[in-house]
Amino acid sequence: MKKILISACLVGDKTNYKGEGNYHPLVDQLKLQYDLVLFCPEVEGGLKTPRLPNEIRGNQVIRKDGKNVTDNFVSGAKKALALCRYLGIDTAVLKESSPSCGSSLIHDGRFIGHKIKGEGITTRLLRENGIKVYSENEIEQLLK
Repeated sequence: MKKILISACLVGDKTNYKGEGNYHPLVDQLKLQYDLVLFCPEVEGGLKTPRLPNEIRGNQVIRKDGKNVTDNFVSGAKKALALCRYLGIDTAVLKESSPSCGSSLIHDGRFIGHKIKGEGITTRLLRENGIKVYSENEIEQLLK
């Protein structure tokens, strides 16, 4: 069965910044067609759960209290890419709007809930290396 990388929170793992999961009901159907490889780049990059919110501002990822956590996000992205290469994964389903995993939308860096077009750190690195990235809003495209 083909392997795909998936944000661990979409399967229900409590890895988001609130220490909660973002379970998506179509994951159960994905499991029937794919071997899911769960991964949270933020946790793998050294961030704890729960944690303060983080948003992309320019080329940096800033925590709500002003701390620059870009290195954690880059580390997690590199680990995601290494895992994909090791397992021969060419497709990922990642959490939309996340500073790591957003595939078309991210928060604008002002911590006011406003979203803008953009990509998360992990999404960008995976795409630069030829890996197709879908958001949870696009799972149906993979369920053909």
